[in-house]
Amino acid sequence: MLKPDPFLISLVCTVILATVLPCHGAAVPVFQDLAIAVIAVMFFMQGARLSREAVVGGIVNWRLHLAILLCTFALFPLLGLGLHALFPNMLHPSVWLGILFLCCLPSTVQSSIAFTSIARGNVPAAVCAATTSNILGIFITPILTGLVLARHGTASGQGGVVAIMLQLLLPFVLGQVLQPWLGKWAHRNKRLLSMTDRGSILIVVYTAFSEAVVQGLWHQMPLSQIGLIMLADSILLALVLLITTLGSRVLGFPREDEIAIVFCGSKKTLASGVPMANVLFPAATVGLVVLPLMIFHQIQLFVCAVLARRYAGAWERRQESEALQKAS
Repeated sequence: MLKPDPFLISLVCTVILATVLPCHGAAVPVFQDLAIAVIAVMFFMQGARLSREAVVGGIVNWRLHLAILLCTFALFPLLGLGLHALFPNMLHPSVWLGILFLCCLPSTVQSSIAFTSIARGNVPAAVCAATTSNILGIFITPILTGLVLARHGTASGQGGVVAIMLQLLLPFVLGQVLQPWLGKWAHRNKRLLSMTDRGSILIVVYTAFSEAVVQGLWHQMPLSQIGLIMLADSILLALVLLITTLGSRVLGFPREDEIAIVFCGSKKTLASGVPMANVLFPAATVGLVVLPLMIFHQIQLFVCAVLARRYAGAWERRQESEALQKAS
């Protein structure tokens, strides 16, 4: 039985807290500065604990990595724009921004690797692909977001590429520079750093939703919109899973590589997405923008957990069949 994601529960509780007790007045700039600081620390520690081998590895299997990158940064945006073209009035305009922003984000790291491992896929390739996606996403996502939202007819926000460079990339690079000295400590304290990463995201979410609540978020967002966001997210995920599965087979990838493409190519990162949204969009819209991403995060975990178990079951049946054939 699938257990609820504790982080999702924390996110929901944070949104409820921001709804009941939003920060306002003199507290707003304090929380905004705190959000910027914790984001910088989070990306600094990501750089510090990421080994150089992971950063430069995986170039050999270029076809697989190219397929994953195309799914992440080309297929998703095209599907998002297509969905918006078909149903332009289905969602609130700021929620559509969130859907399109979601489509421009890099893949996850931990969950992509975990599901690839459960499904008996190519784990080393998943490690390299997910890591590469996250690193390139620091450069690609703000540019791609600008292009997609220009197509959508909207400006991409206040900070753009320069803010991303200063608030996200610079701390990450500094962490990489200090990785030989901090790397072992970071790996020893992986659980603690994971908790601080999640705590940082909760601070950003609280700050964003506080601003959105003060601006009248829940007056603009009826319950039916939540259902429509779930529907739009589910359609996006279903299409990407179908295309990555069939595309991998048509292109002749072995099953282990197919699994890596399916799980790395269909995921979107909440951990990097929320900080990026905080940099790229005005404070008044960040709450609405990240809402589709938060919902997509839980849907992808549930669906990919079921899919990984089905892949694993098929692998076990093949192993049993091969063992019986050898025995006979």
